[in-house]
Amino acid sequence: MTRGEKHDGEEQGFDADRWLLIDGRRWRRTEPSLPDDIVAALKSHLGRGRSGVRTARRAGDEAGTAAARRRNGLAKLGLGERGPYWWEVPEKERLAQARQALRDLDDMDMSEDT
Repeated sequence: MTRGEKHDGEEQGFDADRWLLIDGRRWRRTEPSLPDDIVAALKSHLGRGRSGVRTARRAGDEAGTAAARRRNGLAKLGLGERGPYWWEVPEKERLAQARQALRDLDDMDMSEDT
């Protein structure tokens, strides 16, 4: 069995439109109705956050690790991968949440530059 495959009968009732199954663990998928430009921007922040966690941890920088984890959390919230289940929230609210997360992430960039 390769990474990402599931055993026969595993996860009865598994909803592939909402969940991604990797090594037997369910991960919430990105909210599919978000515009591509917003998804790309949020994923860029997510990648930067992950890199920031790795770099800060290696340097023993607790404040840097916390800031990078905050970036990850905001990006995942905007993508619908954290917070309320995106399929239970009206689409208009999901889009507003994604845009707010992106504004908050951009504000983080502005405060880091000063």
